[in-house]
Amino acid sequence: MDFRLSEEHEALRESVREFAREVVAPVIAKHYEAHSFPYEIVRQMGKMGLFGLPFPERYGGMGGDYLALCLALEELARVDSSVAITLEAAISLGAMPIYRFGTEEQRARWLPKLTSGEALAAFGLTEPGFGSDAGGATTRAVLDEAAGEWVINGTKAFITNSGTEITALITVAAVTGTTPDGGKEISSIIVPSGTPGLTVLPGYSKVGWCASDTHELVFEDVRVPAENLLGERGRGYAQFLRTLDEGRVAIAALAVGLAQGCVDESLAYARQRHAFGHPIGDFQAIKFKIADMEMRAHTARLAYYDAAARLVAGEDVKRAAAVTKLYASECAVANAREATQIHGGYGFMNETPVARMWRDAKILEIGEGTSEVQRMIISRALGL
Repeated sequence: MDFRLSEEHEALRESVREFAREVVAPVIAKHYEAHSFPYEIVRQMGKMGLFGLPFPERYGGMGGDYLALCLALEELARVDSSVAITLEAAISLGAMPIYRFGTEEQRARWLPKLTSGEALAAFGLTEPGFGSDAGGATTRAVLDEAAGEWVINGTKAFITNSGTEITALITVAAVTGTTPDGGKEISSIIVPSGTPGLTVLPGYSKVGWCASDTHELVFEDVRVPAENLLGERGRGYAQFLRTLDEGRVAIAALAVGLAQGCVDESLAYARQRHAFGHPIGDFQAIKFKIADMEMRAHTARLAYYDAAARLVAGEDVKRAAAVTKLYASECAVANAREATQIHGGYGFMNETPVARMWRDAKILEIGEGTSEVQRMIISRALGL
């Protein structure tokens, strides 16, 4: 059991770390405060091949694996989570369902644009009336057999990457009928951006992730070809559960990046800030806070390394994904709180990185499955 990275993975980590420090860090605060999407950063990430990291070269990808994606997310989130979640959602929630469940025609049509970063895809699951209960979808799609089209009506909420100038499609979870036992038949359907009847409402005013793109979507008699069905009819629920399992590993990596970023900022501040004639890093209270922060980040990193390795090996990662997502997100919140405390009054000022980290951390305990849902999954895996 060797937790050291391969030369290729280590080179990727260093490359993304340099990019985050030299390209993202100098400009992201302005985007964050203006609630503007960082198109230039996204373009450069596309040129680096980050959007294609875990995809085969035949679709324009880099031929890497899921651990490679996680390493990139961690390094980006050490500097800014808005940029990291843009990449995470574009791959784990946007392009990956097309790759995992799409036909060869669907892959050929969409993946080259998505893996290059030329276009983004979104994942339409959550609705205003439900979130954790993924089977509670009310958006409906009816097959007009005469026209050979799906007709979609409903609303989706909190959808990342759904309203940018380069958003190409939204994969929508919709009720398409009734199962033999009387339950909802849920299917996944690809809806290209700009389809008549699809309305992208104004972006949310968010507490954090302020430089990422998040919208509510309204579908009013939206018509798409019948062949836009993604995978088998009635398998949408299972598809999205698998997508969420993989996404939780990626979110854990992002959370580790934020937690480590809090360590980085707190170390720098503890060395330069003086009190009572000494750097505050000389005081045991500060030393122990930072030591605990490093312990959390290190342990959470090992958890996502384990989950990512299992995912790459083709194992069922439902329990491991829940464990690492739960633990890493709670570590990120704890580290952000302590980093803010260490920075004192400056930690309450929006221009400091730790203030952004404090605002960004909380959503990690909510998005892609709340902490309560993760505990449900873990307890079920234990037979309870």
